[in-house]
Amino acid sequence: MPSQSRLCTVLAAALAFGPTVSPQTPPHSSKIESFRPQFQSVLHQHGIVGGGFAFVSGSAPAETLTFGEMGTDSHLPTDPSTAYNWASITKTMTAIAILQLRDRGKLSLDDPAVRYIPELRDIHNQFGAIDAITIRHLLTHSAGFRNPTWPWDCDDSTSCDWQPFEPTKWTQVAAMLPYTHIAFAPGSRWSYSNLGYVFLGQIIERLTGDDFEVYIDKNILKPLGMTESYFDRAPYFLESHVSASYLRAGSKRTP
Repeated sequence: MPSQSRLCTVLAAALAFGPTVSPQTPPHSSKIESFRPQFQSVLHQHGIVGGGFAFVSGSAPAETLTFGEMGTDSHLPTDPSTAYNWASITKTMTAIAILQLRDRGKLSLDDPAVRYIPELRDIHNQFGAIDAITIRHLLTHSAGFRNPTWPWDCDDSTSCDWQPFEPTKWTQVAAMLPYTHIAFAPGSRWSYSNLGYVFLGQIIERLTGDDFEVYIDKNILKPLGMTESYFDRAPYFLESHVSASYLRAGSKRTP
């Protein structure tokens, strides 16, 4: 399902980010070396298993710092080639795609979202017509959808599940729209919403004829030379570079 934010799970695409520069970076400058103790201290303080930092200035090669391990099972150290799951940062890609379509004259940010997704008319909007919700509202998390749109049940802080289920297909999302309501007048305030970005993903697919992942790869990743960034499972030749993803729940960390 396009633009779902929990991208590290099996229900949606996981966009992993790999380096766009050669791992053979130049000697570290004194400035990035002075940052190293703080970088390592903060990650250690928050129980981060492993991570990386890259500093890019102009056309100069990136300078990188790495910390910890790619996984607690493998104990392999991170390096500049390590790939990480992007999770909700994929929303940035969704926003870029929408703005590309705007620049190509395919849509206006002030267009009603329902113009592109007629199924939205099934949503209950006590504040007026559903036509008041624009693409701009979806982009800025001000459309009136709460997050999550459907109940989220957590059992003793160790496991969470959507109720009655977590949708994996657009048809399932559409079936739940008659039970969805707008929580506040569109544009009146901000409220983070995964669902709003699912709708944006649908707009991208319907206007371009490409799956969300295909559009992002063809029109954003490839033009930027991000050949080691991908959706879903890693290509076989990058599998050894993929870090494990961890969810911190209380004092318990699970891959």
